[in-house]
Formats: sequence, C-alpha cells, structure tokens
Amino acid sequence: MIAKLIDTALRNRFIILMIAAVTVAYGIYSVKVTPVDAIPDLSENQVIIFTEWMGQNPQVIEDQVTYPLVSNLQGIPKVKDIRASSMFGMSFVFVIFHDDTDIYWARSRVLEKLNAAQRLLPQGITPTLGPDGTGLGHVYWYTLDAPGYNLGELRALQDWYVRFALQTVEGVSEVASFGGFQKQYQVIADPVKLQFYNIPLMDVVNRIKMNNSDVGGRKFEQSDIGYIIRGIGYIKDISQIENIPVATINSIPVRVKDIASVQMGGDLRLGIIDENGEGERVGGIVVMRYGENARQVIDRVKLKMADVEKGLPHGVKFKVAYDRSDLIEATIATLKEAVIEEIIIVSLVLFIFLLHVRSALIVVITIPVSVLIAFIMMKWFGITSNIMSLAGVALAVGDLVDAGIVMVENAMKSLSGESD
Repeated sequence: MIAKLIDTALRNRFIILMIAAVTVAYGIYSVKVTPVDAIPDLSENQVIIFTEWMGQNPQVIEDQVTYPLVSNLQGIPKVKDIRASSMFGMSFVFVIFHDDTDIYWARSRVLEKLNAAQRLLPQGITPTLGPDGTGLGHVYWYTLDAPGYNLGELRALQDWYVRFALQTVEGVSEVASFGGFQKQYQVIADPVKLQFYNIPLMDVVNRIKMNNSDVGGRKFEQSDIGYIIRGIGYIKDISQIENIPVATINSIPVRVKDIASVQMGGDLRLGIIDENGEGERVGGIVVMRYGENARQVIDRVKLKMADVEKGLPHGVKFKVAYDRSDLIEATIATLKEAVIEEIIIVSLVLFIFLLHVRSALIVVITIPVSVLIAFIMMKWFGITSNIMSLAGVALAVGDLVDAGIVMVENAMKSLSGESD
C-alpha cells in the first residue's frame, strides 16, 4: 500500500505539489485566524445570574430570591448542574451547561426562564445575567496614575468616562471597575428630632425620592411660537437636599436640614485595591468575550486607550497592571525558537552524516508543513493556540524529525545498494 502511494506521488508530481501548496496556504490562514491565548481555558460553560437586594440578610436572600430562581431554572435543556450562593444583599446562581452547548443559545434559554421567574421575586428586584465571558476572560488590568487626585474623583472618572469608552471595543464583554470610592449623597437622620416632630423615617425617604425627578408638561403657544414646559427637579448639590420639605407643622415647613445632616460620602466598601504597597489605586479589568482572540482584543484595547488618554484630565495617565499579551508573545516565541532550532540541528546532522543536501531538505521541509497542518486541525476542532497546545506541537516536531531521519537514512542506503 505504501509502495503504491509513493509510486503514485512520483508519477503525479505536479498534483502533489499543488496539494502541498494549498495545504501551506490554508495552514498560514489557520495560523492567523486561530484564537491565541496564553493558557487553555478549562472553565465550565456557565451562565451567571446576579441579583442585588441591598440591606437584606443572607437567609432572606436565600428564601425569597435564590430558591425561587433555582427552582424555576430546573428543566432547561443541556444543563449539567445548577449552583447558587447567597450573601448579604446579593444572590448568585450559576447554571452549568454541557461543554458542547453554544454559550449564546444557553444565555437565551436562561433569559426565557428568568421572565417566568420574575413574578415570584419581591417587587423591584430584577435578576441580571453576568457578562458573556469565561473565568479566564480577565485579559487586561489597568490603573489610573493621577498624583493629586482623590480616590472619589478617580472612581467617578473611571465609571463615567473610561469604562464606557473601553466597552465599545470589539471583543470586550465588560470593563469592571475597582478601587476608590463611589460617590453618594448621605442623609443622616437624627432619631431625637424625628421623634420630636413626629415624622416617620420612611416619610423622609419618600420625600427625597419624590423631589429627585424631572416632570414633563405640555406645549404652550404664544404669538405663534410653541414653548415646551417641563419641570426640572433632579438633585445637583447638597443644599437642594437640605431644603426639601418633609412635613408642615403650624404652617411652618420642616426641611431635611432640620431633622438630619447631609453630606457627600462614599458607598460601603468590602475591601481596597493596593498596588505594590504604594497605596490605593483605581482602575478597571477588561473582560474578553467568549471565544474571542485574546491577543487581538488586547491590541484593540490598547489602541482605544491611546485615544481615551487624550481626553483625560491633566496629569491622569493609564498604568498597566496586567497584560496577558506579554505571556502570549513569550509562548509564541518559544514555539518559533523550538522549530527554528530543530530545523537547523536536523539540517546539520543530516548533511554531516549523509553528505547529501537534497536528503536533508526532505526532512527540513516536512517540519514547517507539519506545523501548519497541526494549526489546520486546531482550527477545525476549535482549539486555541496556547502554551499547552503549542508545547504539544513542539514536542511532536521532535518525534517527526526522528522518523524523518530514519526514513531518509534507509532510503539512502537502499538507493546506494541499488546503484552498487
């Protein structure tokens, strides 16, 4: 059988060369389009459901949010397992699908079930899906290097400018902010004054909510000109909150400042972000979308950050905290060095022992062609170029060279024997 294949190949050299050229061209294309990452993604195929109900203890979250969600998510096709976790003010539900399930099909199925489960949750509580990324999707971390700015200002800059700009990059699923203080207006009521004026605390809360809104009116015409009437009522500073009336006693309004103190503060924090022991930092984590090419996504993010940096306040710059592209480039460089070294060593060994250049070229040519065929297989089976797969290719090249040397040496001996 092998003799017939060899004979057919020798008789149809042009066809064999055309097949080899097509294989090389398709292999080069596969190298360019195959997703590149540093490490293989072994995370589970999951959809995360996050529900927030601030101020409630874990037992209430478990009974009124987590349990109804888990109960109604049962029966989704291709689900392997459902896990849940309840904590103070938050609920997490992890729906684990089989590995061969399309992630976006799975997310649509979960959304269908969530629509039915919404009626079982407390009023005003809305579950949301987590980002369409994996556990290894954190491909780029950055911090805002800004001497002279406080943590609240940097967090506001990150949340309202930088994050929105980077989320528009193709392949980015989410930009998660970390560090700093999230600014908020804080109303600290005095219980003694509330009791003195006989004002319930919920009345204060409702009055502040009602006075923080714009209202629409109608069109008013005068002298053939139409004017749109609207009421502007959004809170813009602390003094506006202080002057909100909450009750009337003997025709005298009782304002917020009469029963409480108002201040600008930060939201409750569960931890801090410190960089190299130099103090707290504010920054973001770029989460890559499922199935994207990590190196291409990082390159796009860097280009976008160069544009965003032009609009930052004076003195504010980006500082890289983690860049996976460095590890990716090192992984690819290792494979290149291994292939080049093997080609050089094989060429020298064959030429020294066989003293025949054409025989050495036969084995040398098979090395890059075999690597390209491996990338074709990786593209077909959806395997990313990572440190594990590329290391396997490098090791396989060594076995391929051993077999090539043995076959060429036997062929040389056979040919020399026939010529004798």
